[in-house]
Amino acid sequence: MLDRDGYRPNVGIILINARNEVFWGKRIREHSWQFPQGGIQRGESPEQAMYRELQEEVGLTREQVRILGRTRDWLRYDVPEHWVRREWRGHYRGQKQIWFLLQLTGRDSEVDLRASGHPEFDAWRWNDYWVPLEAVIEFKREVYRNVLQELSRFLLNFGDGGGPARSGRRTGNRRPRRQEGAPSLEPSGNLPPDQS
Repeated sequence: MLDRDGYRPNVGIILINARNEVFWGKRIREHSWQFPQGGIQRGESPEQAMYRELQEEVGLTREQVRILGRTRDWLRYDVPEHWVRREWRGHYRGQKQIWFLLQLTGRDSEVDLRASGHPEFDAWRWNDYWVPLEAVIEFKREVYRNVLQELSRFLLNFGDGGGPARSGRRTGNRRPRRQEGAPSLEPSGNLPPDQS
């Protein structure tokens, strides 16, 4: 389903833990990392699509997360033509996305990358909030910058009861902890678009 300008409606998910670290997933059988994301199906609201994608890609349900915020408007990125499926060329330009910031209220061990029959990720880790800007493929970088900046106002402060953080707050430069067999290599950012 494409809009009249050739953009596929999509949701993106930034999942944080209590330390404002973000979930970063490694695409299955690839050396590229990204936030969970996926298409909005006909008849779905962005929020319904977000909960479906969260369950399919990360194995979490609405009871295991809390919505902290979402982007106000659609954010778009164009996909380079050589990444577009042949049958979509001439029609498909890229993605338009609504992004959600979620806090994990459950435990790390509840993440299940094999919750669906078609896993998106084969490893994951927690990263500093701003690290994805350095690691995501170039054509998504501006959207990631805008999303992280816009949603940073909802980050949890440490030691003050968990209210919203100041906009643009950095959370430190800790090395990410590896999860579920994540390789120690840095993300390459070679990321094909989600066209499923």
